[in-house]
Amino acid sequence: MTTPVQDLRGTPPVTDAAAELARYSRVLYERGWMPGTSGNLSVRQAGGLRDTALITPSGRDKGELTRDDMVTVHAETGEPRLHGPLRASAETCIHAAVYRTTGAEAVIHVHSPYATVVACRAGDPARRTTVPLTRFELLKGLGLADPAATRVPVFPNWSDVPRIADDVADWLRATPDAPPGLLIADHGITVWGRDLARALARLECFEAICQLLVLGARSREDHLP
Repeated sequence: MTTPVQDLRGTPPVTDAAAELARYSRVLYERGWMPGTSGNLSVRQAGGLRDTALITPSGRDKGELTRDDMVTVHAETGEPRLHGPLRASAETCIHAAVYRTTGAEAVIHVHSPYATVVACRAGDPARRTTVPLTRFELLKGLGLADPAATRVPVFPNWSDVPRIADDVADWLRATPDAPPGLLIADHGITVWGRDLARALARLECFEAICQLLVLGARSREDHLP
């Protein structure tokens, strides 16, 4: 059962996973972090449905989704579980890579502006790079074993999305202390947590840190790592 979270519009808490996905999608759309039809969110089902996840559909305005628009997929492969008129996000395989290699229960991918700028500046079209983060107080909001420092991976934005998913899975298996977030060059940020509320909180921390990196680089007239 999905953990109730405080509704940002003052309505009663939502316990239905599909409705919760629609609500968070609307909130992130209204922040300008999922412009157009970009971005995707998913949540893993609990109990006997743990091998199943719900994810937002492809090609739909994320500010107008309802609980009936969510697509059911296999949590760790991304394969569709129920066939209907809507298709799962093209990046479902990246969500699945996170689910099968971490303890995540929810995944959020957005194009928040500062994280996307960092992804553009620090990314490489042919190899994975990393962005070192040190000393930021906001690192404490990421649930790190050592909140003093971490390195956020930036993956190449391969046109073959499953290749990105394979890179993500390899990184997460090889890096047990990896932060709960990653960047894709020229693309955006993906974060995860034990539920959508925790994933959103971590997303806010990442975006605020990226804002500080961008503003700091601008004031020094130098470049990000």
